[in-house]
Amino acid sequence: MALIFIIEDDDSIREIEEFALMNAGHKVLGFSLAKDFYKKIEEVIPDLCLIDVMLPDENGNEIVRRLRRTAETKKLPIIMVTAKTSELDLVKGIEDGADDYIKKPFSVMELISRVKAVLRRTLSDEVKELCLDGLIVNNAKHEVSIDGKSLELTYKEYELLSLFIANRGIVMTREIIMDEVWGTDYEGETRTIDMHVKTLRQKLGEYGSRIKTIRNVGYVIE
Repeated sequence: MALIFIIEDDDSIREIEEFALMNAGHKVLGFSLAKDFYKKIEEVIPDLCLIDVMLPDENGNEIVRRLRRTAETKKLPIIMVTAKTSELDLVKGIEDGADDYIKKPFSVMELISRVKAVLRRTLSDEVKELCLDGLIVNNAKHEVSIDGKSLELTYKEYELLSLFIANRGIVMTREIIMDEVWGTDYEGETRTIDMHVKTLRQKLGEYGSRIKTIRNVGYVIE
């Protein structure tokens, strides 16, 4: 789903964060030092960063300020993670440019929920158009077209297609599909997903064959 960078010097906390986010379908890279994070971010810009405040080589607030001063990372979604709980600390984190703030100790469910909320809020505002060769999903107009010809899809088919293209090459598990498209936890309703994928494939014509079934897991668009 998303590429997430974690900057956390506590190995046990970082491992918990990495495990939870990877289980939620995200690709995760962890760093214990700011210098290693800076080196990697020169190669690739993630979709979101989780940044601890108290780090051995640089304060997390300074990292946020530095990211906000840089053109390439000015709008990068950031969640601060810290043991500091005073109102002043929380306000400072937000004023420095963080999108959200998680206080330690936190539950895995809270972490996943906060990450999901920030990604939905930030990415949905930025991604106006999704493309797969001649297949275009225009989020601004809520329209789908193939080689310039308009395509009629139901609301769920549209959401399903958007999810697939936004995560091109990444396997979407049935749990993730159910949660993202239907907004409910997965409870074995495989027929609902399969039925919509079937009709979507039919409507997409040649592009329908690019939606691949990953047996006992889910689907991926190539």
